[in-house]
Amino acid sequence: MKVALVGATGNAGSRILVELSRRGHEITAIVRNPDKVPAQANVTARRGDVSDQGRLSELLAGHDVAVSAVHFTQSDPRKLIGAARSSQVKRYLVVGGAGSLEVAPGIRLVDTPDFPSAYKAEASAGAAFLDLLRQERELDWTFISPSAMFVPGERTGRFRLGKDQLLTNEQGSSISFEDYAIALVDEVEKPAHSRQRFTVGY
Repeated sequence: MKVALVGATGNAGSRILVELSRRGHEITAIVRNPDKVPAQANVTARRGDVSDQGRLSELLAGHDVAVSAVHFTQSDPRKLIGAARSSQVKRYLVVGGAGSLEVAPGIRLVDTPDFPSAYKAEASAGAAFLDLLRQERELDWTFISPSAMFVPGERTGRFRLGKDQLLTNEQGSSISFEDYAIALVDEVEKPAHSRQRFTVGY
């Protein structure tokens, strides 16, 4: 498939880029600095600014899928959604956050007393992005939340999927960037969560 990946050099984006490339997809890596995109098979780096909705729409046009892997506090969800919509890209996948996941009925992780203050702004912005997507009437979107600890690790291919509840095990709640990338590219190849949020964890 032809996949546009916005934020291809970040923690999640760089792993998603590797996973897409290893599976043979044709990728346009949209970043502020194309020189930072490592040479990989089927990857074309293009300069793009998430604050320039018109230019971003032009870059997304013609792709089967667009993936957004950018920080929520460093972007405007309305511009990102607007660019995806006007580009007429068929599907729009968003690297989400864990803060909007529920830890009990009606209680989001970001609203719990022990949620780290350093991550609160990003988590709240991610939850707002998801709320906007849920109001969207045109885009075929999917919002993919990681577990609470979203960290470098191994590509094991062994993980669980969930819906709106935080996934936990005896070690807590975590997923590696590498395994998260597998789950996201699986969704690119075989859509199973159209107009839904899902989560991935161990």
